Amino acid sequence: MVRSWDAAVERAQERVAAAPGVRAATEDEGRGFALWDLASRAEGELGEQIDPESIGPAEERRLRERLGESGREWPGGELYRRRYWLLDRRLDNTPPDGPERAERDGTGGTSGTGGIVGTVAVDNWTKGAGQLAVSSLYLRPSARGRGLAAAALDHVYRAATAEGLPGYGLEAHWAWQHAVRYYLRRGLWAASWKHAIGLTRMPQLPPYRMREEDDRLVLLVAERPSHDPAGAVWTPLLAAGREGRWLRLDETAAYRQTDGWVHGYARSTLALHLALAGRPLVRGPQWWAEAWRWSDTGEPEGLAYRIEHLGQPARTGTRTPATP
Repeated sequence: MVRSWDAAVERAQERVAAAPGVRAATEDEGRGFALWDLASRAEGELGEQIDPESIGPAEERRLRERLGESGREWPGGELYRRRYWLLDRRLDNTPPDGPERAERDGTGGTSGTGGIVGTVAVDNWTKGAGQLAVSSLYLRPSARGRGLAAAALDHVYRAATAEGLPGYGLEAHWAWQHAVRYYLRRGLWAASWKHAIGLTRMPQLPPYRMREEDDRLVLLVAERPSHDPAGAVWTPLLAAGREGRWLRLDETAAYRQTDGWVHGYARSTLALHLALAGRPLVRGPQWWAEAWRWSDTGEPEGLAYRIEHLGQPARTGTRTPATP
């Protein structure tokens, strides 16, 4: 296991490993973890739900060939991140002496440990605004709907903020819209769309919600007097409607008074909600002509540009890039 040179990240990793429902994967479990990653990609890019424990050599070869570059296994490529198993204690039949016993039994530490229902990984180095970087969040279909993925993300967030780090960030392919919708339901803000949809949870970003109002989609943020969630006041920042077939984007006075992360991420977050709802992202021909300027993040036209050029889903069987 490679340790981080960043002491805060290392301490955060230790907090994640100690969280309930989480177990650090051992080096001997690397191949098993890679197969769970493969099952995740097969579902996201190919639309195939596969039990990761059932993937044999022939099935692994078939899936990697269909996935192409994104299905490639990188020897030694896990040095930059720490991998964790997600557990459902109701199913836990792990031997008393843990993965060592499973290895002696020839299971590699995953088969035979009925508590393992998913995966998550956290980089050993911060990214972006000094955040923890999350990847490989996956639950087998039979374990979904129990709050296990939400709990894992909450563990990572608490571990980061306890060590003075500004939360976490993660990426999801545009084609994986079930995952993108899930992260938005969890209240993550959209931060970028350069190579994939970048989403984030930071202490500096308040809770937000979307509201339908007179055929407009309104983004509101919570103001919490005395930090009392029950007393939250929801303040509208941006409203998106239509002018014919074009987008109309209105700013409120409250939005114009914001700065920092909220000011920047409110526009990209609203844009992502609009895209998933099938609403217009472009305010007219002149805006569209300049859309490339926001092809990393920012104005909704930038997201439309990315979707137009790179948003073809991988499940067509081609290796056309599947992310905006």
